[in-house]
Amino acid sequence: MRDIVNHTITKIKPSGIRKFFDIVNEMDDAISLGVGEPDFDTPWRIRDEAIYSLEQGRTFYTSNSGLMELKVGISEWLERKYGLVYSPKSEMMITVGGSEAIDVALRAMLDPGDEVIIPQPSYVSYEPCTILADGVPVTIDLKEEDEFRLTAEELENAITPKSKVLILPYPNNPTGAIMEKEDLEAIAEVVERHDLFVLTDEIYSELTYKEKHVSIASLPGMRDRTVYINGFSKAFAMTGWRLGYACAPERLLKEMLKIHQFAIMCAPTTSQYAAVEAVRNCDDEIEKMREEYNGRRRYLLKRFRDMGLDCFEPYGAFYIFPSIKKLGMTSDEFATDLLKKKKVAVVPGTAFGDSGEGFIRISYAYSLDDLKVAVDRIQEYIEEKLG
Repeated sequence: MRDIVNHTITKIKPSGIRKFFDIVNEMDDAISLGVGEPDFDTPWRIRDEAIYSLEQGRTFYTSNSGLMELKVGISEWLERKYGLVYSPKSEMMITVGGSEAIDVALRAMLDPGDEVIIPQPSYVSYEPCTILADGVPVTIDLKEEDEFRLTAEELENAITPKSKVLILPYPNNPTGAIMEKEDLEAIAEVVERHDLFVLTDEIYSELTYKEKHVSIASLPGMRDRTVYINGFSKAFAMTGWRLGYACAPERLLKEMLKIHQFAIMCAPTTSQYAAVEAVRNCDDEIEKMREEYNGRRRYLLKRFRDMGLDCFEPYGAFYIFPSIKKLGMTSDEFATDLLKKKKVAVVPGTAFGDSGEGFIRISYAYSLDDLKVAVDRIQEYIEEKLG
């Protein structure tokens, strides 16, 4: 019998995040700091709207591109928050989470052999989605001394005649790094000069702690060469609702929508009705969650620095990325041994690219009580290792 499995997919490694998450689920008294999922309940107003939509029997398909009421709400939200203007009718589609938007955008943009520039460490889906779309991933190793920001020089050095798309993953998972306006302006100049297209993943845009987030799509000349991706999972604590969206120039959005039509049909209807309430009336809930995350962020930064670990200050998302290089262990060795001996799960930095070696990702989307217990255990482990 011939091999039934596609050879490309067999070469793609499973997610390094889920490996430790699955082990923790089978351990008693274990604490997981590995999964990027808010510990807050979805705000009641959002849940109440979902309940109401079910009571009204709104269980039908929506338009392929999404509920118009939601797209109008997102359009107003993006303009109010970031100065972005997109047509709800022709430049926006609702997706099954931001992850589907990434996949659809790459498949719609890439021809076989096109290169996609991916700064790493970064979200685990970018590289495999590029490969599955017949693209060629070209990674840039971000540096701790640059606060894991992408520099114009690094981008310039990665560009070849086959370069087509730059993925811009800020605020960044796993590092918590951000890009400020002047950083983005330098990147935009290189992008325009080399006629690249940008896929900007801004799922953590509402979770910044230094200053208000700026989107590269808001810079002069960038809107028409950018796919803007965002969603409801992180800022609104709506991970299980599986709802994201993509905005792009009409010509590209039309092709993205074809893929979505045949693969998905439409995003969950109940989630879409609930999200209307989210974009219209939940700014105060976002702010409360952001303040709580900020307190946890400051706590973890102090604790790790007090332990003697090098750790740059993250200003976005809800992750901290301390260095464990002085322990003389690989990231995977550290995470595996810590889980075995102290029952605390963290994610090795290499889950997000080879440049993550020597670091671990810790999510602070957990209660402060759980964080304190977990960090006490990590401190015990480090003290034992350092003697």
